[in-house]
Amino acid sequence: MTAAKKERLALHWQILIAIALAVVAGLLAGEEGAVFGVTFYSMFDFVGRLFLNALKMLIVPLIASSMIVGVAGIGSGGSLGRLGGRTLLVYAGTGLAAIVLGLAIVNVVRPGIVDGQPAGRILALETQGEDVASMIGGRDASDIVEIFVRMIPENVVAASSSNGEVLAVIFFSLLFGAFIPRLAPDRSQALLSFWKGVFDVMTMMTEWIMKAAPLGVFGLVAKVVAKAGLAAAAPLAVFAGCVLVSLAIHLFVTLPLFIKLTTGLRPWPIFPAMAPALLTAFSTASSNATVPVTLDCVEKRAGVSNRIASFVIPLGATINMNGTALYECAAVLFIAQAYGVEMSLFTQFTVVMLALMTSVGVAGIPAASLVAIAIILTAVGLPPEAIGVLFVFDRILDMARTAVNVAGDAFAAVIVAKLEGEKGILGQ
Repeated sequence: MTAAKKERLALHWQILIAIALAVVAGLLAGEEGAVFGVTFYSMFDFVGRLFLNALKMLIVPLIASSMIVGVAGIGSGGSLGRLGGRTLLVYAGTGLAAIVLGLAIVNVVRPGIVDGQPAGRILALETQGEDVASMIGGRDASDIVEIFVRMIPENVVAASSSNGEVLAVIFFSLLFGAFIPRLAPDRSQALLSFWKGVFDVMTMMTEWIMKAAPLGVFGLVAKVVAKAGLAAAAPLAVFAGCVLVSLAIHLFVTLPLFIKLTTGLRPWPIFPAMAPALLTAFSTASSNATVPVTLDCVEKRAGVSNRIASFVIPLGATINMNGTALYECAAVLFIAQAYGVEMSLFTQFTVVMLALMTSVGVAGIPAASLVAIAIILTAVGLPPEAIGVLFVFDRILDMARTAVNVAGDAFAAVIVAKLEGEKGILGQ
């Protein structure tokens, strides 16, 4: 065995190759192609369902451990004072702006509608649109009380095992994480260490499952192509375009406006300063992996002090996911359109709130946002299996939204540093 281990092909190339092979396999097999009496379509479905089940298996422990560690980290060392408050306010403002932007563009373009008809049949979505509409129909502002009731679980263990009660798990995790710093230091550190260990294990499990992503994506894409042919590519391409345009507007318009309006600084110097971090985020699709580069760029190139950067950047890599939150909402609305379901303003408001909360609990690792999308789909009554159609363009969208996630952290660090009275930021 040679000393230098042969480097594996990057995951995004593996997924792109899997998609290409899936298109060919789906076209050749169709719905009727079979071997030894077993249709290729059922084989594709089997492989895809295994991968989706593996992703859904991660939901509760990944979200709970990530949120507990993130919230407990904010509260440790007295950080929930002025610095913590300003940081969280900036996170919430930029995240909400990203979500509203994504929803607005998908509402206007309506990529889930093709020639005036829902694209569900083109996308081979198996659940009937009428059935889906009955699951989420009739929801209005009167249901908001029920949402708050469901948010506080009678039994958190039972809630964690119920598909529709993840919101209760999120609420419990927020409370649990907030109270950890109030324990005696030895107990607080032991408990935080335990949950960090759980989060690290869940991160490794997610990365391990993502190694099977090329096979899972092959099954999911081949199934769609076998049933619908190449017609499914059109609405998915339009959806991907909507997401990319939304992310670009948020990165080059919305975030610079936040800097200009809150600090008076000229925002454009931040882009060359953060270029290495943005390129690293785009190529790795991992906010966590980019943290060292982001810290270096924010401190040495953007002029933010270590005191601010060391607090805002690592915390942001866990709970500040502008691009992820935007994508989650856009994806849910696209799937609803594909099923022919008109989501009321109240239901869309519910999606916004869930996106803000789940983006806090999404680990900064590739494709983890698909777990959050499954949570939101379940919460609003849409079949979580529908996320399978998103895999066709998900890798490139994952890379783009990760770059926006990292940019959101950097912009937040600059804004907080200026509000804290620091000088020389962005050379100004």
